[in-house]
Amino acid sequence: MNAASAGGPVSGTELLIYTISRLLEGVRHVAVGMSSPIPGAGALLTRALSERGPGEPTRVSILGSRRHNAFTNGGVEIFDLAAQGRVDAFFLGGGQIDAQANINLVGTGDYPTSSVRWPGSFGSAYLYHLIPRVILFREEHSRRVFVPKVDFVSAAGPRDDGVWRPGGPHALLTRLCLFSFDRARTRFVLRSVHPGHSAEEVRDQTGFDFDCPAQVPVTPPPDTATLALMRTRILDEIGETYPKFVQAIAAGEPAR
Repeated sequence: MNAASAGGPVSGTELLIYTISRLLEGVRHVAVGMSSPIPGAGALLTRALSERGPGEPTRVSILGSRRHNAFTNGGVEIFDLAAQGRVDAFFLGGGQIDAQANINLVGTGDYPTSSVRWPGSFGSAYLYHLIPRVILFREEHSRRVFVPKVDFVSAAGPRDDGVWRPGGPHALLTRLCLFSFDRARTRFVLRSVHPGHSAEEVRDQTGFDFDCPAQVPVTPPPDTATLALMRTRILDEIGETYPKFVQAIAAGEPAR
């Protein structure tokens, strides 16, 4: 089927949403933090697609939503559920992400005299250790973000330190490509490049080394039916929490 027939070609934002839904296949419960419209839309798409199967639909909890969030005490309940093994997937980003999947949410430079400050780590270290399928999501793909070593470790990637950690990085998704993460070797592996981009561009814009197959696949787009679902039901659902995000998509503007 031709995705373009669903009302125009697949946008970069729509490709990210669909890719997230593929990464979430099979999860029982996915939680989405604040200010995360693209991960939220991907989670809602996962739920919609899971409703077609024989089992229970994927549970989605989006902080800040009234329609898609049963929590009454915000992030505190996510922490409780994560400790009980009742959250299967979550999203984290970072001002910096390095080769070992360490993330920095504090700032650049020598802490505590950081030259640039970000909002802070909040509960990222806790959730990174406990939730099995953490998807690192950062639209910007540049050497400013993807560095050899983060200036501050807000949440540590897997390491051989004797600490029991059922959670950790599952994938890294950017505007250019999709990486998986090899926990045994603690290295990112280039899994696919998005249409119009190349492995050479990814390597040029990444500040750390990563594994790359001889032939890198192109990230697949949604089919016509899925794209139509995204442009109707999913936009309606995510619009309850992020109306400006939906308005930007409708106007053909970069969605944030």
